[in-house]
Amino acid sequence: MKPSEFPIANRKIIHVDMDAFYASVEQLDNPELRGKPIAVGGSERRGVVSAASYEARKFGVRSALSGVLAKRYCPELIFVRPRFDRYKEISQRIRKIFHEYTDLVEPLSLDEAYLDVTQNKKGNPSATLLAQEIRRRIFEETGLTASAGISINKFVAKVASDYNKPNGQKTVNPDEVLDFLENLPIKKFHGIGKVTAEKMYQLGIFTGKELREKSLEFLAGNFGKSGSYYYYIVRGIHNSEVKSERVAKSVATEHTFSENLTSEIFMAEKLEMIAGELERRLKRYEIAGKTVTLKIKYSDFTLQTRSKTLHYFISDKSLLYDTAKELLYQEKPKDSVRLLGISLSNLNTEEKKTVAVQLKFEF
Repeated sequence: MKPSEFPIANRKIIHVDMDAFYASVEQLDNPELRGKPIAVGGSERRGVVSAASYEARKFGVRSALSGVLAKRYCPELIFVRPRFDRYKEISQRIRKIFHEYTDLVEPLSLDEAYLDVTQNKKGNPSATLLAQEIRRRIFEETGLTASAGISINKFVAKVASDYNKPNGQKTVNPDEVLDFLENLPIKKFHGIGKVTAEKMYQLGIFTGKELREKSLEFLAGNFGKSGSYYYYIVRGIHNSEVKSERVAKSVATEHTFSENLTSEIFMAEKLEMIAGELERRLKRYEIAGKTVTLKIKYSDFTLQTRSKTLHYFISDKSLLYDTAKELLYQEKPKDSVRLLGISLSNLNTEEKKTVAVQLKFEF
């Protein structure tokens, strides 16, 4: 089948992405930080950056970068402790705005979500105008800016939301999808990370146009199961629906320590605290699971995980702790430890299936 023969869906999806959310909240609440390069999380000596302001990003500071490197890139960088309760509070206010327009809201995190506005509560046939109104409402009610992408499916909408950041939006109409993707640098495709992009460069794939020229067999042969994903998305095909209730696949709690841990006894003490915190989260959402995973990050930043699957669902602190401790003593840590975490997966949740209604409207 030729690319032009693939059917194009008529759903109208908006992807809203807050601009440098954590950092912007800190600058909003503390005027002295406005216009300055700040990093939320991490420090000059340890930890990793959770978010960076746009002023810091100009120096190459990004999330997941170590605090040491971030300070090296930007000597004037200001580190700020994260306040997740505050971020969650504002996120809930933003989601309340979303639900005034549609019940089909799929949060991806505290700072971004998909909205299906094919049918919406405002009766507005223009997804572009709805996105403008939603972004205006967010700014008026929170003082924060958001960017948005509007298109026929979640993939294209997410790519488009990054197009005019910060505080902008991009609409990709149905008849523009193929041209939009064809001219897009491959590193801009959602789902293609740095390693995959490098491999594609070696294969002569630098843009969507070159990706689309490759056969399904070629992509599957070079990228395995992901090959078919790349084959379809570059043709604008992504049928995943906006799910108003995303079901968690795992629930996790972890802590980075101010000083590296060298004693397994101290590690076990920390695991007990982490297990208690994880229990509170599980109880709050009435979730239990069977697979316990222990996460260990060493002082050299290497990561190790150890898992055990039980024959029954658990959610209480004692069983979480006992299992995590068993995994800890399973093998002696190879170095001092900077982070420990416990996650629970194989949960007792069932995904609710929804039926997508597709109608033709003007974008």
